[in-house]
Amino acid sequence: MALLFIAKDPNSDDDNCPTVWVDDQTQELVVQGWDGDAATVERCLKDGPVPEGESVVRLPASMIKAIREACDVAERTAVR
Repeated sequence: MALLFIAKDPNSDDDNCPTVWVDDQTQELVVQGWDGDAATVERCLKDGPVPEGESVVRLPASMIKAIREACDVAERTAVR
């Protein structure tokens, strides 16, 4: 597995940076974000359980460009 770094949140400091990568073999996005707060998790649970090994993660709007780029990279690596 090789993770391709895409971007860190441009509005965060070096200690608290939501980040996105793409796994170049599976084309999966790998994200680092803030843990969902209790209200966010509670709302998400209305749509279904959050199984063991999964988390509710929040990414700021400033990461939208990076997420789009990550999607584009994932699509490109799938067509090699």
